[in-house]
Amino acid sequence: MAQTKDGTLWVAIIGAGPAGYYTAEALTKGDQDVRVDIIDRLPTPFGLIRAGVAPDHQSIKNVSRRYEATNQRDDVRFVGNLSLGRDVTLKELQEMYDVVVLATGAAKDRPLGIDGENLPGVIGSGPFVGWYNSHPDYADLNPDLRIASVSVIGNGNVAVDVARILAKTANEMGQSDLAAHAADVIHVSSIKDIYILGRRGPLEAAFTPKELGELNKLENCVTLVDGNQLPDPSIDETLAGATKKNMIALRAMATNSPDDKPVRLHIKFYRRPMAIIGEDCVCGIRLEETVVEDGKCIGTGKSEVLPTGLVVPCIGYRTSPIPDIPYNERRGIYQNEDGLISDGLYCVGWCRRGPTGTIGTNKPDGKVIAERILNEVSPASKKGRHGLDAIVQERGLHIVTFQDWKKIEAAEIDAAEGDAPRAKFVDLDEMVSIAENK
Repeated sequence: MAQTKDGTLWVAIIGAGPAGYYTAEALTKGDQDVRVDIIDRLPTPFGLIRAGVAPDHQSIKNVSRRYEATNQRDDVRFVGNLSLGRDVTLKELQEMYDVVVLATGAAKDRPLGIDGENLPGVIGSGPFVGWYNSHPDYADLNPDLRIASVSVIGNGNVAVDVARILAKTANEMGQSDLAAHAADVIHVSSIKDIYILGRRGPLEAAFTPKELGELNKLENCVTLVDGNQLPDPSIDETLAGATKKNMIALRAMATNSPDDKPVRLHIKFYRRPMAIIGEDCVCGIRLEETVVEDGKCIGTGKSEVLPTGLVVPCIGYRTSPIPDIPYNERRGIYQNEDGLISDGLYCVGWCRRGPTGTIGTNKPDGKVIAERILNEVSPASKKGRHGLDAIVQERGLHIVTFQDWKKIEAAEIDAAEGDAPRAKFVDLDEMVSIAENK
């Protein structure tokens, strides 16, 4: 139980994604006077709920309603369009707030570490997902999809999302908020073969059953699995949970025929990328056959070259370093001890523990960090948001409040066509202009 303290505890949370909101919710649940400003460089809240969750998974995005409830509190404020480093420094925030919590997520792709990964036509899942999800940073990505095949590297849900979005028809995406600029390219692409490539086998794959199962229900695309890569059926009765459900789905896919539908999605296990081939652009990927022994992935020395025109690595993410904050290069997170970086400076979510778990995993994480803060930090009569507002006014900055964001959201809903829930804007100046319109 947190101790009771007198005075207002001012907290600045950097990052308006799930981790930031769950932390704000936990901080303001008790009797202590805590005021939280959730700061984000974009004029839109909700982080990966808006820019990472697949556009055809609208039900998952509904968790944002919980964050909206947090924003209705007088002691929580969203401060959008305010960039750490560009508009205000970390030192300034630490001088104004009793606590600064970094909830910046993990936006950088882990490198493949192989020859050719910097060729045009190799696009990390971060930018690629951001592109079809209307993230302003990647709206101009413009990948060339006038190609016959795509290779998606990874055996997790991000790889499944990328493959599924490329495989679905315009009709299947009709109730999604797929970016218009992405739809214009994807739905006229010449892609006939999509490969999901994993170093390990089906028993080690990180797919969740729902996402994997969706791949066997595509309108225009048949999903294919080599039955020889699946374990003997006798093992199935020893399996449980997600692994068992995944095996049922994979065995069903192994019965499909390549001629069933015009587009083919191949799930290939035991293939490790060794090099991406090409001179001015990607034309193929060299794969080594592997085996899994005692939990280790071991190369057999046998290799093949898979022709491909686009490579999308989906092998994990790293947190972007911030000057003067200790950084763990090996893990790609801020150096911390159970969320504590230094006095009054904490981190939460993916930038604390790495890109693991689901959206809901951030809830207990936020609660733990909130409890630490309430137990460890006493109010020090700092200026808090009053100090930040003074800087905003002095520097002529254009912040976006949650009420301002609701204007942007309403305009996106109004701009939607057909059954789409919204047409997301990608131009920051346009969004700020809408927000400032009285």
